[in-house]
Formats: sequence, C-alpha cells, structure tokens
Amino acid sequence: MGILLVVMFIGFIALGVPISFALGLVSFTGIAFLDGIPNMVVFTKMFNGLGSFTLLAVPLFILAANLMNEGSISNRLIDVSNSLVGHVRGGLAHSNVLVSMIFAGISGSSQADTAGIGKVLIPAMKEEGYDDETAVGVTAASSTLGSIIPPSITMVVYAGIANVSTGGLFMSGLLPGILLGLAQMAVIVYYSKRKNFPKGPKLQTGVVVHKLLGALPALITPIILIGGIVTGLFTPTEAAAIACLYALAISMLFYRSIKPKDLPRILVETLKLSSLSLFALATANALGELMSYYRLNEAVQGFFTSVPGGQFLFLVVVVFFFLFIGTFMDAVPAMILFVPIVLPSALALGISPIILGLIVVVTLSLGLVTPPYGLCLLLASSISGISIERAFRGVLPYLLASLAVLLIVVIFPNFFLDVPKALFPMLYR
Repeated sequence: MGILLVVMFIGFIALGVPISFALGLVSFTGIAFLDGIPNMVVFTKMFNGLGSFTLLAVPLFILAANLMNEGSISNRLIDVSNSLVGHVRGGLAHSNVLVSMIFAGISGSSQADTAGIGKVLIPAMKEEGYDDETAVGVTAASSTLGSIIPPSITMVVYAGIANVSTGGLFMSGLLPGILLGLAQMAVIVYYSKRKNFPKGPKLQTGVVVHKLLGALPALITPIILIGGIVTGLFTPTEAAAIACLYALAISMLFYRSIKPKDLPRILVETLKLSSLSLFALATANALGELMSYYRLNEAVQGFFTSVPGGQFLFLVVVVFFFLFIGTFMDAVPAMILFVPIVLPSALALGISPIILGLIVVVTLSLGLVTPPYGLCLLLASSISGISIERAFRGVLPYLLASLAVLLIVVIFPNFFLDVPKALFPMLYR
C-alpha cells in the first residue's frame, strides 16, 4: 500500500496537481484503506494542525513584508545598501545581496524579498548593463537569506515541530546566514572581473549619512524584533505582530507612503499568500498522521543506527533528501511531513535538534531557487521576462557557493551551535 501511495503522489505531481491537493488526496486515500480508522481523521488532523499560536506568525510575517514593500521601505533599504557598496565594481549586485540580508532581518520571508526587491533591482541592474541571467540569479539567490537570517518563518515552524527554543534557533542561523551572503558576494567579485560589471559613483559621506538617517526607522526593526525575542520580552509570534504594527506605523506616519484606502488591498493580498502556505501545511499534517500509522520514523531510526558513518553520514543524507524534496515542495509542508521522521534518528545519534533544524532550513531555502518548484526563481524570472532555464543558469554559481557554506555547517556543526550558545546561554537551556 505504501508503494501505491508513493506512485500516486508522484503521478499527481507529474500531472501538475498543486502540492497541497496532492498531499490531501494521498492522505485521504491512505487513511481510507486502513482498518478501524475513520476518514474524518484526515479533516480533523488538517484543522488541528493549524490550531497553533506559533503558526500565527506565518501570515503575520507575510503581512509585515507586504506592508514594507507597499510602504516603500524596501526601496529605502535599497538606497542605503547602494550608497554603501554601489561604488565598487558590481556594486548594484552587491547591493542586492546586502539589502536581502537586511530585509531578511525584518520580514522572515524569501518570497516577499524576491517580489519586493526584485521589482526594483532586476530592472535597475539590466538598465545598468548587467545581463538578464546575473540580474535574476543574484536576486533569487540572495532572497533565500530571508529563510535563514532571523527572524524566519521556516525556523518558527521548525521550532514548533521539534519543540526547541525559537530564539536559540534564530541565533544559530545568524552566522550561517551572514556566511551565505558573503559567499554570494565572493561570486559577484569573481564575475565582476570576468564580465566587467559596471560600478556607480562614490557618494559623499554626507549623502550616505543622510540616506542612513532616512532609513533608520526601517534599519532598527531587526534590532527590535531579534532583541525582543532573545531577551524573552515577546514570543516570535508576538514579534511578527509587532513587525506588522511597526511597519504600518512608519509607512503611514513617518514615510507617508501608505494610505488608509490601501489597507484592504494589502490585507487581501496577504490572505491569498497565507492561504496557499497554510492549506499545504494542513494537508501535510494529515499525511504526517498517515505516515505515523506506518511507523516510518522507527524504520528510519533503525536504519541509521545500524549503518556506519554516524552523524556525518546522517547529515549528508538529510541534506540530499531535503534538497530533492525542496525541488517540488514548499519548506513548511516539507518540515511538517519529514522532520518528525528524521528527528528521532538525529537524537539517537547525538545530534542537537537545533543543528538539525539549521541544516534543514538552509537546505530547504536552497530549494526556492531550484526548478521545477523554485518559487523565488519563478518570481525573479517572471519579473525579468526570461525562461526558467536561463534563470537557473544565472543562479547556479550562487547556488553552488551556498552549498559550499552548507557543507561547512555539516562538517563543523558544533561550531555553529557553540558560538551562539556561548553568547546567549539563556536561549539554550
């Protein structure tokens, strides 16, 4: 029966059935063939799976990102980033990565990063003389940082699944997120010499300071959010709500870029985006219930505890597995489905659940730029008007650089746990 369900799922994906419906149909079919289990379990599990205070952070962070994009906050962050690094060769590409790192510390959403920043920077890069592949590749690859640099929607979801400290997971993602950004900038430096990327004029110090002051309300947002979570002042879900209120306040009162008449449209757009993620999450919960009946987690644990290779082999398999899953499934339902399966094996091998979460989140974030699903890649290519094949050629060098950083995390996992633990011991108790 298990093989039939796998074939059924693959068939739905091949036919282009949306992933949320494919998960739900497979769940319903599998439960229907189990003796003594009522079909209502599927719908009960779907509703119960969404009844979580932690998951409320998902639509709230999406709303915060939409408010920042609509309120031109992302444009001001782009101006600041460009004033800092725009004068070096490939400056606009470097600005693209830098602004994504800052935006990641506010929105927690990679897709919002691609949509908001891509609409501005992709046309700007093409106008300056960058080729289409580079404009799309840099934008899509740097957008993945939104899932890694805290706050992060995917980290919030993982923390709820694995019952670990969200603040501890956030701080563990900070260093890898910065390394990923620097690795992507290193690729830009390499191609700047080969392709002779353009560079902008160096701005006077007074102009740079003026731009920094103008964007200061937006720049201090990550400090407020992460600081509040780290100190225990508020939970990640409350941080998402504060991000919404703060973005709304500075957009309406400080920058005056959002009018009251704009709010219904922003809310409707947020509901549309949130419903896609949350429905997929609900059906993933139902399929997770089905897999628990087949005791899949026990089989996986038995396999890894009986073969040589230990922690390193396990983490390598996890990376390859989630890289594959990320090519056709969003991060949130993927974690709902498979983290409960691999987590017991990680604990049995002595791997910290925070380190497992960090590796899973980073790996699934890279799935956002790998076809056929690759939502960030699809968004960036549609903005530029080029094919997915050309877009993937552009993103490939930055994807390889990101994989190199991920390999470092796999080889030295304890380093990326010990450093934040030494700085913030209160988060790892």
